[in-house]
Amino acid sequence: MSQQQLQQLSQELQEIQEEIEALEANVESLQQEKIEVDEAIEALETLETGSTVQVPIGGGAYLRATVEDIDEAIVDLGADYAAEFEQDDAVDALENKKEHLDDRIDEVNEEIAELESESEKLEQQAQQLQQQAMQQQMQGMGGGPEGDE
Repeated sequence: MSQQQLQQLSQELQEIQEEIEALEANVESLQQEKIEVDEAIEALETLETGSTVQVPIGGGAYLRATVEDIDEAIVDLGADYAAEFEQDDAVDALENKKEHLDDRIDEVNEEIAELESESEKLEQQAQQLQQQAMQQQMQGMGGGPEGDE
């Protein structure tokens, strides 16, 4: 019976580990998005009308373009919506987006910590079951010294 329990614990541990890895990948993705938001904020704060920029057109290709009016920035709001903002308002919208990303990163890290704690408990249970199984095996073999006289 304990072998079956060990297999079940092992499977649960593996599932938790896979979930942790998926959440860690999610955190990396969110952190990358946050870096991109920081870069956009820096660009909006430093570029001026008439600045030359490289605009990504997809597939790793870029075109050089001149900023016609820095006060006409379009910011992705999420859910396939975007809005045009003046420069300062665009920076504010991006700062809000960054705060939302920070909150989400914190939430996911909390989920990871909870799963790691659960994983540790299951590992302890598995160790206890293994020790019990070994003790039973030793007793079954008549491993006591008093029986050898």
